[in-house]
Parts: sequence; structure tokens; C-alpha cells
Amino acid sequence: MGDFNQAVILDSIRRSGEGLSRVELAGSAGLAAQTVSNICRRLLDAGLIMEAGKETSGPGKPRTILRLNPKGIFAVGVHIDPAVTSFALVDAVGTVLESLERPTDLASAAGDAVAVMGRDIRDIIDRSGVDRLRLAGVGVATPGPIDAASGTVVDPPHMPGWLRVPLRSILEEATGLPVVMDKDVTAAAVAELWTASTASPPSMVYLYIGTGIGAGLVIGDEVVRGASGNVGEIGHLIADPDGPECDCGRRGCVKVTCMPETLVAEARELGVLPAPDPGNPASLHRDLEALAAAAENGDAAAAGVLARSARRMAGVVSALASLLDVDRVVFGGPFWPPLSATYLAQVPEIVRQLSVTNTVHALDIAGTRLFPGEEAVGAACLVMEKTFSPNAARLLLDAKD
Repeated sequence: MGDFNQAVILDSIRRSGEGLSRVELAGSAGLAAQTVSNICRRLLDAGLIMEAGKETSGPGKPRTILRLNPKGIFAVGVHIDPAVTSFALVDAVGTVLESLERPTDLASAAGDAVAVMGRDIRDIIDRSGVDRLRLAGVGVATPGPIDAASGTVVDPPHMPGWLRVPLRSILEEATGLPVVMDKDVTAAAVAELWTASTASPPSMVYLYIGTGIGAGLVIGDEVVRGASGNVGEIGHLIADPDGPECDCGRRGCVKVTCMPETLVAEARELGVLPAPDPGNPASLHRDLEALAAAAENGDAAAAGVLARSARRMAGVVSALASLLDVDRVVFGGPFWPPLSATYLAQVPEIVRQLSVTNTVHALDIAGTRLFPGEEAVGAACLVMEKTFSPNAARLLLDAKD
């Protein structure tokens, strides 16, 4: 209970922005004034929060405002994509102190590639000059599926040879730090929740558009991970019953109608994009940006590719939002920026027409708060979530107890 109450106080201070007084914390957390005072003293002594001046409101002596100490705790985030692996060392309020980006090594044995990531983590920590005693750990966002219990990457698409890679244990041994591992879609949902204000809706689906497409889920202001940590595998939801055949045997799955590589392939067939040069293959991201630019410049075929994709994705969004009864849908991920203009212009209205709950509550559809290239910051938020956020599981006794 003490750990949970401390997390409640930390989370309240973190979300407040301008800070809160002990009186305000007691009111918002529903805790006794003495309990709040004791917790705040421990947090001040630990350097996790700091006093930030006085505030006068009405009669009585001024109240001391408490804020999160940016330098009280740090975390390293690692985002592994089949194309690029990015690293970021951040402070308690998400300021990036050091960062690094490397092509993902798919040629070496997976265990060796992960060990090199461990060396990169040590290097950015050394460059930052951060006190290692204030490093809460390393957060890793990786393509699924994963075995969350053992910290293992099972067999992610587009990453041949990564079969049951004990990623967490390799990185813990290489860095000497605790490692929190999660799917990239879940890490993105955590980051969105972490950067949210108290006024933000508490239930959300996060549509992650990377090399693959998945969904992160937040219900009641808590991230839902599923029984095995693999919530959000939506690749075989049907987005277009008349679409192309999928390797699962059905037609029109997300995997063959909405993925970035699918859109680029369709654009090539229509002559919107040139055939790839085998001697100098363009990246998928550049191809998608070129498709979006062609649509913006009036190319009807390019606009048609993106519009069809938006209609298909709107059907998926509608099904997820109706099934889960959320009040917010957020798009994000490395490949979101080139699609954002078309999706935000077309998806909300289509979803409104398909929604079965629009007479009960509105559904907010938006793009992510994170800027492109900040996926590693989202991975670091996994550590911050574990450190700061109250979780009802903290209140449960172990079965042996």
C-alpha cells in the first residue's frame, strides 16, 4: 500500500505541470495530510521531487509547491525496428540528453547484435555523464510477438533469425541495469499516456504504423498488455473483403491492404512510383514520403492509393473502437507522418458514419504527441511507467502470502 500511495503522489505531481502543494495532493489523492507529508519528505530526500517556490491563495500561510525533479531519475530507451534501431537517454520529464541511431543488424547472429546494442547503451551513458545510481533502467520496444515472462523476442516478421532471442537477459548482462521490455505498439501507448494531461481521456486505442501495423490499448488510464503481453496483433483483421489474398488464406487482411510496403507496391503497379533500383534500393520510408508528396501535388492515382488505405483503416478503427468502447484513437509510429494528412482528413468522418456509439459519446481521432524519430523516448517511458505510475497490481499480495 505504501508503494502504491507513493506512486499516486509521484504521478499526480508529474501530471500537474506547474506543480502541486501538499494540501492539493491530499485532496486529489484522497490521502490523509500526514501520509502525504511523510511521502513527500521521502521523495524530497531521494531527490525525486523538489520544492519550487511558494503560492498564496486566500488566508493562511503560503503553500510550498512541489514539482518533479528532472535530474532525479533517468532512463535509457531502445526502439528496435527491422530497419533502424534508435537509442535515447532521457531525464524524468522526457528531455533527451543523448541519442543514437544505427541500422538494425540483421546479418549477424541476433544475440551478437543485441550484445552490441548493450555496448551502445553503455557508450551513451558514459557520454551523458549521468550518475549511474540515478539510472532507473533500460526500456526496450521491439516488434512482437514476445514472451513477456522470459523477456524473449519470439519470431518477429521482417527480422529473420530472431527466433526466441533472450533480449532482456542479454541487455541486463551487457549493461548491468534492469531492463523492461515490451512490444513497440505497447511502448507507444505508454508514451502517449505518459505525455498526457489529467484531462485526457482514460481509454484509448493506439494504432501503430511501422514496418508492421499493430494496436496498443489503454483502458481506465492503465495500459492493457494481455495474457502474454501480445495485445494488439491486428494484422489479420479484415479491412477489405474484396482485397487481395493474404497468406492466412483469407482476403483483405490489414497485412495485405494497409501496410506501408503494400501501399508502395500498389503505387508502383499504377506507375506513381518508379520501379526500385536493385543497385540502390530506396528505403520504404522514402517511398512512402514520395507517394504522399505525389498525392499532395495532385496525382490522382497517388491520392487514390492513400484514400483507399484510409477507408480500409477507418473500418478497422471503427471495429476496434466499437468493440472496446474507447473515447480516443491515436495514430502514430515511424510511418505515420506521410499518411497523417490523408488519414486525419478522411478517417474521422468515415468512423463517425460507422460508429454504433456516436450518439452516446464522441470518439476523438488524432495523431500522436510524439514527434517523428522519438520512438526511443517512448521506449524509455516503459521505465518511467514502472517507476512512477500507480498500478492496481501493486495492491495484490502474492499467492504465497
